[in-house]
Amino acid sequence: MKKKKIKIGVVGVGHLGNYHLQKYHNLENCEIAAVADTFADRAQKAAKIYKCTPFSDYQAMLSIIDAVSIAVPTSEHHRVARDFLAAGVDVLIEKPICATLKEADELIELAGKNSLILQVGFVERFNPAIMAMENVIKKPMFIEAHRLHPFFERGTDVDVILDLMIHDLDIILKFVNAPITCVEAVGVPILSDKIDISNVRISFATGCIANVTASRISAKTMQKIRFFGVEGYHAVDCQKREIVSLSKKTNETGEQQIIQNNVEVGSHDPLEEEIRSFVNAVADRSIPLVSGEEARKSLELAIDIINKMKVAEVV
Repeated sequence: MKKKKIKIGVVGVGHLGNYHLQKYHNLENCEIAAVADTFADRAQKAAKIYKCTPFSDYQAMLSIIDAVSIAVPTSEHHRVARDFLAAGVDVLIEKPICATLKEADELIELAGKNSLILQVGFVERFNPAIMAMENVIKKPMFIEAHRLHPFFERGTDVDVILDLMIHDLDIILKFVNAPITCVEAVGVPILSDKIDISNVRISFATGCIANVTASRISAKTMQKIRFFGVEGYHAVDCQKREIVSLSKKTNETGEQQIIQNNVEVGSHDPLEEEIRSFVNAVADRSIPLVSGEEARKSLELAIDIINKMKVAEVV
């Protein structure tokens, strides 16, 4: 017997929302039922492509879908996701989960109360190079991350920490998995009224130090993260989805040598894997890879970083 298709809605069909639609369209167990956007022409254009119903008000979709992707500005995350969770709809919301911890806590509580899926769109968690690292590094002692992008108006409703750096914060918290003991941060606005470039140093109880830089005023895109630990040195290029892994080995004569490890990296598309993971969680009623609780951790760190920079500005 054929399984019933999951009726999908997408709220916000701009740059990212359209990518979500493409990925849902590729999945056999999904039916795109509706799209919503405050720009009616966007919604109508997407609806024509995917043969679904367009709305300018997302609330008109609440009763006709099973699950939704929310790709609206961060300031609207809480309001939109809350309405869908209250209506019994499973939610995939783009990162960060919300603008404040209070808002995030309300969504997490509501999803739990209604036994609903709440997944947050940290697409780098599904990057095949990052996923391959899970089998390589066990205890990182120093991490260096650079996430540099050219300037776009999109995303400047929040500081670069919530816009870009939060991807690396999420990855670092996952791999270190230890309490934070100290956060030092600097950042300045350059092309917007928010922080556009920032450098952060995070100390963990294990002794691990993470040095994280994020910028949205770079001429070129760079998305690299380097792990140093007892297992060796591992450099991940998130953009190219590649890993360079080096470790030491004792040869037959007792000498130490540096060797390059062959780390197998998958070839899947990260966003498609993220969407598939969400759909599977909806179908199986299983805990998503990046749950609301997981996303709250990176939001808490990001807010702490922003607050530390505000203190520095006052002083």
